[in-house]
Amino acid sequence: MSIVKPHKLGIVAGPGSEYFAGKVVRHLRRLYLDRYQKLSASLVKRHDMSPEELLDLVTLNDDLVSKKIPRGKKPKAYTCPDFEIPVRYTQFANGEVKSEILQAVRGLRVFFIYDVSNSYPIKLWDSETPTSLSINDHIMFMFTTISALKNSGAESVTLVLPTYPYARQHKKSSREALTAALFGRMCENMGVERIITLDIHSREIENCFNQTHLENLHASYQALIKLHKIIDFNDPDLVVVSPDTGAVQRNKFYAEALHRPLAMLYKERDYSVVSKDAKSSNIRSISLLGDVTNKTVLMADDMIGTGGTLLIAMKELKNLGAKKIICLVSLPFFNGTAREAFDAAYQEGVFYRVVGTNAVFHDKELTSKEWFVQADVTELFARVISRLHHGRPLSPLLDNRQFIHRLVDMSQANPQAPLPGSREVYRD
Repeated sequence: MSIVKPHKLGIVAGPGSEYFAGKVVRHLRRLYLDRYQKLSASLVKRHDMSPEELLDLVTLNDDLVSKKIPRGKKPKAYTCPDFEIPVRYTQFANGEVKSEILQAVRGLRVFFIYDVSNSYPIKLWDSETPTSLSINDHIMFMFTTISALKNSGAESVTLVLPTYPYARQHKKSSREALTAALFGRMCENMGVERIITLDIHSREIENCFNQTHLENLHASYQALIKLHKIIDFNDPDLVVVSPDTGAVQRNKFYAEALHRPLAMLYKERDYSVVSKDAKSSNIRSISLLGDVTNKTVLMADDMIGTGGTLLIAMKELKNLGAKKIICLVSLPFFNGTAREAFDAAYQEGVFYRVVGTNAVFHDKELTSKEWFVQADVTELFARVISRLHHGRPLSPLLDNRQFIHRLVDMSQANPQAPLPGSREVYRD
């Protein structure tokens, strides 16, 4: 298969995921156009041919593998497919859902992009008013779409889930379900070949699969690009603080990359209490191992749910003398009243910024707030999709330490130098 022409690649967006999927598709199209330009420049020299002759060969190869007899004139420039496969999503009055594939997918390798955490109103097919879907509504739409794709002859289905549902239900303390594993097995039983997600809450979830592969991406590089615009990586007063014992490895990663000390907050919790909003928390006591007096504090975590635990941690650090607090989170859900709680805390000077990714969809009311900085991870997903489709290794994208060390070292050596762009970093 040619790496410049993505035959048999299709992209499906779940309801409410059109924005994220659209950005992924735009990155894919740019990626293939750039790749063709680089390859054509090399091949015309290597084989002593003109760009027009090379384009004729590419067009001939496309025509030979096309499902239809080509019509019309030959193209005068390289073109990239649209990739997107339209789907009609319907929800009936009784709550049942239906997915209809509106384009042939037989023989295609379909990547199904679905932000199942999107709780904003969504306009479905033949619906006059937008409807807010619960995570369980989204999952049912997801299952019906997977079934429709498999029934329509898709060669394979890969789930692209920026947020893995039920990821926090990965262990049990009494008579309760391991729902994270249950969801994974349901996807596997439906024939899902692979699941791509971002910063899954627990890597133990991967153990529930027998055949389905789980690719866990990391947004640390994209977050650091945004962080570089907020703080100076050379700041001697910068310290990395782990918000709890479960996030130690994540924050150790940032501390080592930035060559800064690591501190930790130790919390004792009452797990009989369920946190429903930012004001209620199950934390009974909190202690700091380290020093944050007059320091700029960087805290990293995988997600913000109701935000209560993180707000308590930030207030404690502020009381202990922290000068400025910045949080890096991969999945900024802001469930319940979290948005209002963070607004109030920011007005009180509790924290300086929250850097979160666009793996979770939010409207401009949140993304335009002074305290929220959004990092874009759609290009990362696009590159992973392209590499998987062409059978190329994912290790350069899954382990991004090399990119981060290059970024930090360059920034600390010359703070005024511009940061490398994605093309220079990934060198795809």
